[in-house]
Amino acid sequence: MAHAEAAARNGRSKLKDKAYLQELRKLQVELCFVQDWVKETGARVILVFEGRDAAGKGGIIKAITERVSPRVFRVVALPAPTEREKTQLYIQRYFEHFPAGGEIVIFDRSWYNRAGVEYVMGFCKREERDRFLKAVPPAEKWIVETGIHLIKLWLEVGQDEQDRRFEARIKDPLRQWKLSPMDLQSYSRWYDYSRARDEMLEATDTEAAPWFIVHSDDKKRARLNGIAHILSQIPYKRIKKDKVKLPKRSQEGKYDDHKSLVGRRFVEERY
Repeated sequence: MAHAEAAARNGRSKLKDKAYLQELRKLQVELCFVQDWVKETGARVILVFEGRDAAGKGGIIKAITERVSPRVFRVVALPAPTEREKTQLYIQRYFEHFPAGGEIVIFDRSWYNRAGVEYVMGFCKREERDRFLKAVPPAEKWIVETGIHLIKLWLEVGQDEQDRRFEARIKDPLRQWKLSPMDLQSYSRWYDYSRARDEMLEATDTEAAPWFIVHSDDKKRARLNGIAHILSQIPYKRIKKDKVKLPKRSQEGKYDDHKSLVGRRFVEERY
């Protein structure tokens, strides 16, 4: 059934750039309305993005953030833990990045690293992973009960598409930075990651903090579908604003402010 569904999706006509950008702009306008609502109400939102390497997490996060304020939409992509952080409660270093009132925090990978890359690559033991999976549902229930809107998305990419994206990263100098040694090590462990994914979803897909899966072989559709879903999960309302009018420029102290720059160093106009 899954293969049939994938084939049906792959058989769809390619989404034209113009249609994609038109729909994306509509969604980005709504994200601006969410931003106003969050600032006005002091709401707190967490977006968690998980998925295999090259699943498209960075692309959807960029689509979400490119038209909004980084003071409201804050992206968190933590590096490997320090020696000090390794001695803390596992989720502790993530808590310090949680949103205050009027903020939306986007986790580009999250505490779920323990159930994914750390477990698959042997950085934690099975009993540590199992203890984590047992602790997450009540912890997330408590997070939600404090009033935080917690939205968890898993981006699901197929083997063939992941291969294509890895090959593109290898060949394209603009994408090579995305390919880490860890990506190469984990590439061969597809089914280990599949089992880890399934066990994670089974343990942590709860009513309080459900997982939603986004098919991401088609990057454009994944971004549109993912953003539309996020908007559906936030109970925002459009905040009415007074129409902005530009004030008149004061002519007091007027002088030739272009001439005053003569002799200064200017960037060479190469284009």
